[in-house]
Amino acid sequence: MNPKSIQNPPNNFFQKLRFLGPGFILSASIVGSGELIATTLLGAEGGFVTFWVILVSCLIKVAIQLEFGKNAIITGNPLMAEFNNLSGPKLGKGKWTVWLTFGLTILKILQLGGMLGGAAIVLSLIFPVATVSFWVVLLGITLSLLIFKNYYYLIEKVATLMVFGFTIFTIASLVGLFFTPFSFSIDEVLSGLSFNLPNEVIFVAIGAFGITGVASDEIIAYTYWCQEKGYAKYTGPNDGSEEWKVRAKAWIKIMYLDAFLAMIIYTLVTASFYLLGAAVLHEQEEIPDGTELINFVANIYTESLGQGARLGYLTGAFFALYSSVFATLAYWSRLFPDVFSQFGWIPANNESNRKRWVKLLAWILPILWVITFLFVELPGFMILSGGVVGSVLLLVVVVASVQFRKKNRGLQIMSEFWSEIMFWLSVISILMISLYGIFKLF
Repeated sequence: MNPKSIQNPPNNFFQKLRFLGPGFILSASIVGSGELIATTLLGAEGGFVTFWVILVSCLIKVAIQLEFGKNAIITGNPLMAEFNNLSGPKLGKGKWTVWLTFGLTILKILQLGGMLGGAAIVLSLIFPVATVSFWVVLLGITLSLLIFKNYYYLIEKVATLMVFGFTIFTIASLVGLFFTPFSFSIDEVLSGLSFNLPNEVIFVAIGAFGITGVASDEIIAYTYWCQEKGYAKYTGPNDGSEEWKVRAKAWIKIMYLDAFLAMIIYTLVTASFYLLGAAVLHEQEEIPDGTELINFVANIYTESLGQGARLGYLTGAFFALYSSVFATLAYWSRLFPDVFSQFGWIPANNESNRKRWVKLLAWILPILWVITFLFVELPGFMILSGGVVGSVLLLVVVVASVQFRKKNRGLQIMSEFWSEIMFWLSVISILMISLYGIFKLF
């Protein structure tokens, strides 16, 4: 880190808002397949009774996210370098945490294929002149070009704006539902807080838990966005001085503000999606997959706002799905070079080499996603399967967060009593839900 980059954060609240951003990039990523498909399907299959899964998923993971963000600011190191310094067995040059992150992320190619395919299905419904196969190939090419040409920030701003519009549209749909026969009562909502998990919805519930809110992917990605935003650079390397500690606390507080505002947004959106699915779709006799899934979910909007809402829904659905895939490609193109450098496959701390890998992965990954979708063509199953894999990766993330907190506790930075309580509540809740789901599943 360049000492010239060190600066103190602003004290004025409105000036602090200028330094927010990483959490909103995650919101653009989060408000996508998890909310549009996984959350809605859980509401459709489970009714109101599994509402608690969604709320817990959104609220408890943020403490783990904060621990990752704090560690990124304090150390300034890429995440996989930090993973490689954790305790545990080692294979070659990589620790078990790096290998598991690498392997589980590879398995999530199925999920990304489903997300990209979902966006293609939406386009085929808006523009039926071309097939789904045509659109998925075209979308794969546009993803590669945008990341290859490094237009990320411009596109992300546009995608975030579109997701914001889709969010308003979804909340309007929820309000509009109370003026239709699908209106529901507060008692029905409260019935979903009983922590009941019927056997028939376990797979969907675990998938939704793994993919909604700040999923394992977003927690990992958050460290890269925090560093690119400049939090670690502005804090500077730890020289042991009191000035550094004060500066670090101040920048971490801004990171906390960023994460909590984002949490409010995606929790509100996710809860709205769930309640719409539970109210409108739960009584349906059969929930389809494949190309009919998007049409099925569109019933939420046509039932609550009328047939004229269909085009608005499809437009918003496209940007929600596409922005999620786009943000994931940007994240994976940072993650894999980080992993490869820890394995010793490519030189570490070589910026020009990293950029070459970003360009290469910008083409390789979308090709894999397109091929996966063309072979499977079941976006609902593909996305939920990725959520289950994400639940396993979340356990790796929890173990890492515990070690990060133990390592950094001695610095006494943002480790007050309530911070400690919320962190351990998050860890215990994630472990209990994951183990409960595995027990019920097998």
